[in-house]
Amino acid sequence: MKQEFKHLKVVEIASVLAGPSVGLFFAELGAQVTKVENKKSGGDVTRSWKLPTENKKASISAYYAAVNWRKKSVFMDLTDASDQRQLNELLLAADILIVNFKAGDAEKFNLDYETLKTLSPNLIYAEITGFGHESDRVAYDLILQAESGFMSMNGTAGSGPVKMPVALIDLLAGHQLKAGILTALYQRDAAQKGGCLVSVSLFDSAVASLANQASNWLMEGHIPQRIGSKHPNIAPYGEFFMTKDNRSITFAIGSDKQFTSLCNILKIPDLIDHPAFENNAVRVVNRLSLASYLQDAVGQFELATLLPLLEGKFVPVAQIKNVKEVFERDSAKKLILEEEVDGINTKRVQTVVFNIKR
Repeated sequence: MKQEFKHLKVVEIASVLAGPSVGLFFAELGAQVTKVENKKSGGDVTRSWKLPTENKKASISAYYAAVNWRKKSVFMDLTDASDQRQLNELLLAADILIVNFKAGDAEKFNLDYETLKTLSPNLIYAEITGFGHESDRVAYDLILQAESGFMSMNGTAGSGPVKMPVALIDLLAGHQLKAGILTALYQRDAAQKGGCLVSVSLFDSAVASLANQASNWLMEGHIPQRIGSKHPNIAPYGEFFMTKDNRSITFAIGSDKQFTSLCNILKIPDLIDHPAFENNAVRVVNRLSLASYLQDAVGQFELATLLPLLEGKFVPVAQIKNVKEVFERDSAKKLILEEEVDGINTKRVQTVVFNIKR
């Protein structure tokens, strides 16, 4: 277990994924994280978000376990005077408070920033909202995927809009908040500036992550279309192909050099200088016919033969794996964190995967 933040005390009054993912980040780095859960409702709502195969009587779900590790859970009624006093004691000793209150709830419970900075001037108050302070809309990841353009461009021409299978907007907001907290910690401890409010919205986090798709629109007026896993600017990129032994693979060919290596290994060198495929721009235009040629060639190889040949020439290629296949790799297994909670052996994936070496 990493110990970089063993001196920090964090209080998390947040549920579902975005806020708790930030608490998990600090827990993985050794901080003491106290998770305050709603006593009246039975705690974080994700405790009940169970797969059909999970024990209905268990106190937690696999979803809950995903972002709650090495946290001390305490159940409180924030309207109860005794619980409020207990929480204030926690906050007096805390370095960071993580919240994702609905609009108006922070003020109702006297847990807004203006109130708490008087109680604890060095406290870093870190909050996640849905659409910013001006909106009281209820915001789940799905709603933000829809509102920020992600769903409109995800899927295929025939599928209609499709949500991403991971609550990515929640995770992106969590990353934004981590960056803000780390900046605030530096300002507080190195520049002696005291505590502050760090705030991020799911909406801003989502729009900030549109990256090249945003620039395609802002600069060229191009509205991204649903093209499956294909890339609007690169080909072949994201198409999938079946090998002779019926295994799915995909390519991410980002340069003409890589395309040349691919064609030579697949024994289709005539495509290298073909007018329809000689550079990336024309490959994008003619990607359907290119995919047909590539499928015919890929289908002549078994996976175990083809992958080493491509990897040996630094051609970006991957087998399309399911989650079971992912965790059959030793490199993925080493990222599993285990913890017994209420008699249940819980597992989740480590989220702090950077290393610091001095």
